[in-house]
Amino acid sequence: MSAHISQQFNAELDNVRNQVMTMGGLVETHVQDACTALEDGNVQLAERIVEEDFKVNALEVAIDEQCINIIARRQPTAGDLRLVMMIVKTITDLERIGDEAEKVAKMALALEKAEGEDNKQQYIEIRHLGDHVAKMLHDALDAFARMDVEAAIKAAAEDEKIDQEYDAITRQLITRMMEDPRSIQRGLNVLWAARALERIGDHAKNISEYVIYLVKGKDVRHVTFEQMKKEALESR
Repeated sequence: MSAHISQQFNAELDNVRNQVMTMGGLVETHVQDACTALEDGNVQLAERIVEEDFKVNALEVAIDEQCINIIARRQPTAGDLRLVMMIVKTITDLERIGDEAEKVAKMALALEKAEGEDNKQQYIEIRHLGDHVAKMLHDALDAFARMDVEAAIKAAAEDEKIDQEYDAITRQLITRMMEDPRSIQRGLNVLWAARALERIGDHAKNISEYVIYLVKGKDVRHVTFEQMKKEALESR
């Protein structure tokens, strides 16, 4: 009976982890599609992302409820409890990434509907940022799937580079808006989209930190990257 209960528990944990990966895949698609909608002025794609955000929210609610039930019925301890808590935190970040992708999609709609000069040139600044953020998110989710500490560290390291890209874009856009007041509204929309992408990088870093917490049992939030790396790799 004990072995049977243990097998059921493991099956429940595996099921929840698989659902997190499903949610992660959906969010990753939304991020990539939002960037594409922005770059190509694809109104239909942007509208679809906005309309489908409820799917991300529904997955968060469903997975969260399952985690609560696991804690209540199974009373997990040690590593299993860490896994459940990690999943709860991860789906919160994934839901927020979905919200940021929706913001990018809405900015794509606003820019496409705006009148005036062709705005495609302004997308050049954030095209690389969008690709960079999408890859960081993919790598963080891959680290989660494999519970790979080194992969998590590598993904987290990209956050500082993304912050630097965002700062450079901000300076460029502000300079452009000062030189040409007619570009202010359009520039602000591009800036909000870039800000949303930068926030996605922050959430992807959080997911990487949760992987380290689960595998190593060490909370590496709110420390420098070098401190995080040291904590994650010691005692190996």
